[in-house]
Amino acid sequence: MSTATERVPVLMTATEKKRLAREAEKAGMSLGEYLRRAAAAFSPEDDNEALAGLLTQVKRSTAAASAAIDDALAHVDASNQRIAAMEAAARAR
Repeated sequence: MSTATERVPVLMTATEKKRLAREAEKAGMSLGEYLRRAAAAFSPEDDNEALAGLLTQVKRSTAAASAAIDDALAHVDASNQRIAAMEAAARAR
């Protein structure tokens, strides 16, 4: 493994630094090593693929919910028509 010789200043809140330092300690590595590994593992393309998958699922769920609402409204409309017919028949007597 080569020796690190370059610095990359990163600004963060004290809370963020404490949280990352705890995570690094749990992983048994320095904060610098933890951040290097996290940066190396990050891939915006992976995030885009995950978001695309979530969007697909949201579209499916929305379509299913819309269909269920349409079915419920049709049922209510049919019930209202039956009630109106019964009321009209009762008035006709």
